[in-house]
Order: sequence, then structure tokens, then C-alpha cells
Amino acid sequence: MEADETNLIAPHGGSLVDLKVQPDRAEELEREAAGLKGLVLNAKQLCDIEQLINGGFSPLTGFMNQPDYERVLDEMRLTDGTLWPMPITLDVGSDFVTDLAQGSRVALFHPEGVLLAVLTVGSVWEPDLQDEASKVFGTTNDEHPGVNSLLAGSGSTYIGGEIEAVRPSQHHTYSELRHSPSDLRLEFASRGWDKVVAFQTRNPMHRAHVELTRRASAECGANLLIHPVVGLTKPGDVEYHTRVRCYRAVIGSYPENTVALSLLQLAMRMGGPREAVWHAIVRKNYGCSHLIVGRDHAGPGAASDGTPFYGPYEAQDLVEEHEDELGVGIVSFQMVVYDATTDQYGTHEELGGDADIKNLSGTQLRDLLNDGSEIPSWFSYPEVVSELRKSYPPKSHRGVVLILTSNDEAYANVALSILSEMFLENGTRPVTVMDSETHSSSLTLVAQEVAKNGGVVLAWLRPKDQDMVPQLRDALIGIGELVHMDIADESEAYNTDADIAVEGISSTPGESAMIVIDRLRELSLIAD
Repeated sequence: MEADETNLIAPHGGSLVDLKVQPDRAEELEREAAGLKGLVLNAKQLCDIEQLINGGFSPLTGFMNQPDYERVLDEMRLTDGTLWPMPITLDVGSDFVTDLAQGSRVALFHPEGVLLAVLTVGSVWEPDLQDEASKVFGTTNDEHPGVNSLLAGSGSTYIGGEIEAVRPSQHHTYSELRHSPSDLRLEFASRGWDKVVAFQTRNPMHRAHVELTRRASAECGANLLIHPVVGLTKPGDVEYHTRVRCYRAVIGSYPENTVALSLLQLAMRMGGPREAVWHAIVRKNYGCSHLIVGRDHAGPGAASDGTPFYGPYEAQDLVEEHEDELGVGIVSFQMVVYDATTDQYGTHEELGGDADIKNLSGTQLRDLLNDGSEIPSWFSYPEVVSELRKSYPPKSHRGVVLILTSNDEAYANVALSILSEMFLENGTRPVTVMDSETHSSSLTLVAQEVAKNGGVVLAWLRPKDQDMVPQLRDALIGIGELVHMDIADESEAYNTDADIAVEGISSTPGESAMIVIDRLRELSLIAD
């Protein structure tokens, strides 16, 4: 049965785009690419091109040209009037475009060296990134992860144009869970599904999530697609391999033939209301008739001053404003909570004022994992807890990266040697000592690999190089814990951003090492 012969919702724009060429044409493109200017795509661009090629971004047929881009910013529409809220652009450095013009051809490569597609240039322009941030995200505050990525991580120039694809993607994992829109539509048709509600998530699922998705399915008389994002999400989110194992663990909690699991390779922008509309369009292309939209859907939370970037219902309001045009039914997220008195989940209204409500916030869950404490069975499933503990063991068993900054190399090396002995005496982790000046790239690589495996890295940096510390801390999010110790002498002031600061002229290396160990005990990174 062809996907377009079913009663499933029509793709956005009327037809599903498929940019993959026939085998003969693919061979021609491979030969042509050898003589073309080539661009190796980054992680965000790889997510975007995959959805362009497979039709997830229908009706787009390539990276946006300037007219489409500008109208999307101003009106959330393509130049032909089609609703589209998010710019899909190919950013490069200014040097890359010096010899490009309209009609030029560019080969687009996966980092593994595989040709993905060839782009025919339609537009080359320098965008106003501040303007883009303001219009798309509603802010230019770089604490917003989407704004930060745009302003700090984008090339200065955009290239637009249609693409011819040689292959749709390049993945080596979860082949049975990666589906194109046409794949999923055929799967739904084979199961006899004509109404499907999508659950967008970037977090593990617990008992409350299962209950609310069951309710959403019943409310709209639809089957359920658990459609987690496994591309780029918010920094600090649970990495997707752990999440996939958690999703697989909860599938058995649903009645037979009522739920499907598929992974969505999408680069989230955390764009709140606009992103919610975008998510509805993407799920529509994947054959979903409904989308669960939660409070602050795709929002990044609040800025450092506590001000939320988006209101709790802004995303729901914007999607509902365009619901008729989208043709996608919106299911508002209903918060369900656990009542210890009746041992059941329900809404506050259903449970009433006498209910003994129990809840765990994300922060409380992390604290329980950090401490190795018991996670209540009413909150999650044993299989899910087991997977989380594998990836997030107690702090005392996690990887630790200790960066010691000091102008005195000899003092620093002695202190690191003593610390190494103390960690080895503790006996819970292997230790790697980098006791000479270290290049940032090699330090980051070693720190990530050792921390992933629960080890300890001890490294010295001169104070002039300590701007590497915040970058390294970011690189270790979700992998291990970083502790920065600054040892000052009479020629310099303490670094007030350091986790530990000591005065080297009045402390021996041994005393400094003991200060570190005591501080690590306070942080629960070393068990007594």
C-alpha cells in the first residue's frame, strides 16, 4: 500500500519531498563532486540536511534562499505563503563564498568523508544575526541556548539553494528505530492507523509521562508515536543513548499495537512558540494527525536573573492560532501527579483536595542519582531507573577532572603527584596525570574519554591559559565533574571563579592537595 493511498494526514504543502536521486544520477554526482568546492557539514547542518532530504522539512527542497529566509523571519511564511516558522539555513565563513555565485555547485559532505548531496547556489548573503535572534527567539540574550548557538557558533554568511541528494543520512546505530516520513507513513498504514498523536520529548520517560500519553491518545482517539529528538537538544540534557534505552523500557507499559517508537534526527533551537509550530509541521510530515504540546514547549527555561524566556502557554497559544491551517490537532499537556492515598496518577482536579500528592522534580531526581539514593517506585519503572544509574552513577563514582592553575610548574607537578597518590589510595577510580602544559584540544579529548569511564584526570595550566576551564567544563556536561583549583603567589590575585583557591606561598604542595581532597569530599565526589 502506498503511503498516499491511506487516510493519514497530508504532508505540509500537499506532497512529501524526497530529494534522493536515482542511482544513475547519484553516480554522476559522485563524479562531479570530485571537482567541486566541498563543505563538511557540522552537527546542526547534518540534522537539517537529513530532514530536507527525507521530507521531514517538506515542502522545502533545499536550504533557504534569501527571500524565503527574510519572509520567515518577518511573517513565519515562505515566499509562496506557506506557513513556516524556522529559518533553515546553511552558514559558512566569508572566505568560503569568495568564488561562489548564483548557479555555482557545492558538494556537501558528512565528516566521515561521504558525499551527502550537491547544492546549486541560489543566494549568498550576510545575515543580520542579531535581527534573526530577535525575531526567531524573541531575545538577543546569549543565555538562551539557541541565541548563543546562532551568535557565537554561526558562520557570517548564508548559502541558499536546492539540493540533489546521493544518500539520506549516515548513521551506524539504531537502524530499526530511524525512519523517514515515508517509512513511518507506511508503518502506520500497515498497522491500520489513520490517526496518530506524536509525543515530542528530549527527556527520559517515567510513569507520569506514560499516563499522560495514554490519556492524550484516548482523548483524540489516536495511536501514539513516541518521537524523541536524538539530534541536538538543550546542553546538559540526558544523552540520547541512555534515553533510547529508557524509551524501550517503557514500551511494554502500553497496550499492544497502540504505540510506536521512532527517533527524530532534529537540531532543536529551543525556540519556544515558533519551534512548537515547527514541531507540528515536522510531525505532520511524518504522518501524525495530533501533537502533544506541553507547558513551555521547546523552551530553554529562564535566564540567570530568573526571568523565563517564554510564558508557560505561549507555545500552545501560537500553535492553536495556526491549528486550522496546520491541520494538526493540538493536545494540551495535562499534568498528572501521583496520589499516595489511592496509589494512582491523575490530574489535580480528579484527585481532589484530600489527595496525598507526591512529585519529584528534575533537580530532585538528579540529587537522588548523585547520592545513590532510592528512587521511589511510584515515580519511575525499575528498568528506567537501572538505565539512568548506569549512565549517572553516584557522584563518588563519576569521572573527575581537576584543573590546577599555577605559575609555579614545579609546585603544581608535586601537588598533582600527591593528589594522584591520594586518589589511588581511595581506590575507586583510575588516575591519569597530565603533568606538563597541555594543548586545549588534547586536554579536552583526554578529559572526556577518561571521565566517561569514571576515571580521574589531573592537569596543570598556567593562569594565562585558564580561559580553557569554562570551555572544558561545558565539554564535560553530562560526562563528568570538573573542579578548578587556583594556586596564587605574591605576584597574582586569586581567581575568584575557581572552585578552590589557595595561597601557594603559605601552603605546601601536600597541604594544597589535602585542601582539594577535603573539598571533593564536601562535593560528594569522594566517599568517606
